[in-house]
Amino acid sequence: MAVATEREYGLFINGAAVEPASGEIRELTEPATGDPLARAAMAGPADVDRAVEAARAALGGPWGKTPPNERSRLLQALADAIQTNRKELAELEARNVGKAISSVKAELAQSIENYRFYASAIASIAGRSNPVGGSLLFYSLKEPVGVAGQIVPWNYPLMMATWKLAPALAAGCTVVLKPDPATPLTALRIAELAADAGFPEGVINVVPGDGPSTGAHLVRHSDVDKVAFTGSTQTGGEIMRLCAETVKRVSLELGGKSPSIVFADANLADAIPSSVWSIYYSAGQSCEARSRVLVERSAYDDFVSQFAQHAQSLRVGDPLDAETQMGSLVSATHRDKVHAFVETGRGEGAEVVTGGEPDNGRGAFYPPTVLANVDNRMVVAQEEIFGPVVTVIPFEDEKDAIRIANDTKYGLFATVWTGDPARGHRLASRIKAGQIGINTPYTAFPGIPFGGYKQSGFGRELGLETLDLYLETKSVLVSTSPKPFNPFGL
Repeated sequence: MAVATEREYGLFINGAAVEPASGEIRELTEPATGDPLARAAMAGPADVDRAVEAARAALGGPWGKTPPNERSRLLQALADAIQTNRKELAELEARNVGKAISSVKAELAQSIENYRFYASAIASIAGRSNPVGGSLLFYSLKEPVGVAGQIVPWNYPLMMATWKLAPALAAGCTVVLKPDPATPLTALRIAELAADAGFPEGVINVVPGDGPSTGAHLVRHSDVDKVAFTGSTQTGGEIMRLCAETVKRVSLELGGKSPSIVFADANLADAIPSSVWSIYYSAGQSCEARSRVLVERSAYDDFVSQFAQHAQSLRVGDPLDAETQMGSLVSATHRDKVHAFVETGRGEGAEVVTGGEPDNGRGAFYPPTVLANVDNRMVVAQEEIFGPVVTVIPFEDEKDAIRIANDTKYGLFATVWTGDPARGHRLASRIKAGQIGINTPYTAFPGIPFGGYKQSGFGRELGLETLDLYLETKSVLVSTSPKPFNPFGL
């Protein structure tokens, strides 16, 4: 039985659902079916102002007085609430985004663990002290940076909200979260659960809205102290420019064109299905999807053949079916963009081994697509397609593999498949990416820093390092001398 979602969602400001100042309500539909899903309020600049005011008041009020152990308890309580409501949240996310519910359940499990990780990590927030020399003593304090404006994308609305909220709350910040207007439902529901769990009013505010008005106003806001963004590299660059106006700190997790590098000595029984999963597990709509597969030439033809067979065997369909392995794309518009890239690849001389034609039936589906005989200079090898399309590129030797892997403006993730452990470590040291997997396709775990090199952004999420993005360090100097300070002899 489907969870009832045909409700109207307000903005979430100062602990309650509220109407938008403009009165704008958006009709949301399920991308896999086109059926009505829910009605959601859309925030404008005036609503952002209300949310920031509430966040600032909470920071100077009850939340600012909440001790670390109580922040930890509240994060654990929110994790418990998500666990209790996981069936509802999983179905809501699958229906709003169109992705397979099996993938959503894994994302939910990680989200719960992320709140628990940062609940424990609060104990690590501490300054230090030491004598400076003579009669001076130094100690430092860690303080929350203030109000955090956080913008999350449509591809992982619930999990990305978790990545942003958990460390900010652990550090003692208050938050104004802007989810994508097409996929706001689980972020709004999480805010409701947080209020029920005991978070004070104004600590978590959720304002769905578009980027050019709502998002830009949030980033520019003079009372927002820090901005965190996950999304496209182009938008990330614009956010940097806007943050420069008020010299506020910013962290960016942006695009990727991540490689899987498969050597001939790799265990193909692991490398092939893992590489299939690495691109298609979220229909390719993932920043760290391994959308370029680099294969040593001597193994290339066999690899392409087996990879295509695995891709063809994937179960694509109803996101709510537990047996579905790949759901729909987020919208028909996005499906058309993905197909345009495939057509560009055809024009560049890439061979479409399987897939490559949109499903003209109901919903925004696109088949798992394999492009072979790709040169890394092609558009399809350089630009982020953000769909279930993989480019398979041959390489000659280790040096060539490294050259091709690094020949991109991005640097988020890379996976190396080899039977030679020393080679795996050599490549890990020479590939320009924030994370490297050796003989494993997995990417993100609480406690392991996640983020990119080059135009994939800067700052790290999921790790202890993330707390520093939301903390200020204050240095204090103390005189311990019993004598008066009078250097001028006055």
